[in-house]
Amino acid sequence: MREVVQILGIPFDYVDMEDAVEKAKKYAIGDRLRSIFTPNPEIVMAAQQDEELKRALNSADMLIPDGIGIVIASIFYGNKLPERVAGFDLMLELIMWGAHKGWTFYLLGGKPGVADKAKFKLEKAYPNIKIVGVHHGYVRDEEEEVIAHINLCNPNILLVGMGAPLQEKWIFRNRWKLNANLAMGVGGSLDIMAGKARRAPKVFIKLGLEWLYRLIKEPWRIMRMMALPLFLSKVILETKLKNLPKIKKP
Repeated sequence: MREVVQILGIPFDYVDMEDAVEKAKKYAIGDRLRSIFTPNPEIVMAAQQDEELKRALNSADMLIPDGIGIVIASIFYGNKLPERVAGFDLMLELIMWGAHKGWTFYLLGGKPGVADKAKFKLEKAYPNIKIVGVHHGYVRDEEEEVIAHINLCNPNILLVGMGAPLQEKWIFRNRWKLNANLAMGVGGSLDIMAGKARRAPKVFIKLGLEWLYRLIKEPWRIMRMMALPLFLSKVILETKLKNLPKIKKP
């Protein structure tokens, strides 16, 4: 039975990385399309004003807390999530496992050429990986053709890196059309795999401060980062108004 923590109307799964990997493995060999999204506080706040995004998030089979702010927020609901589960790390676990098991992958996202470069890099790192198709993320004018190609390839795992909220909405809108076992929103992960962008150093990741590293590297993000204090304020207000019971996990 799925166990979730509702945070501002968004159901985050009560999982740690090991749990998330095991669930995702089952999805990858299932008999119908499953979806995994990785919301952070910014995305949760966007969903408060964007009903389509909210429906997309609520439609997912698993929502992992990709942001330390989500874990902190869960404390106010009396049901602390075990840990931050980074979407990039979950994706890598699936890639490593899939390469070993012979699963097939389709890479969709990034600017033209990014998915191709990511495919090249992944095939070099994991010689047994089977990447059966790639396409850039600018699909508005050729959406049906792209879907037809994905369906022809019929991958176990479709990695969609269009950035939020486009990727969540795209998967949600086309969920009945796609022939794949698992569709996962992976944000800018294809750029990182292609070598077009760098992930934060391990010390930032370990401390849950990837957001700070991105802010240092890209100061223009400061306005987007303002979503975090607004998010926590909204969480505190909601939990106080509801007077939620404090249920602690062992």
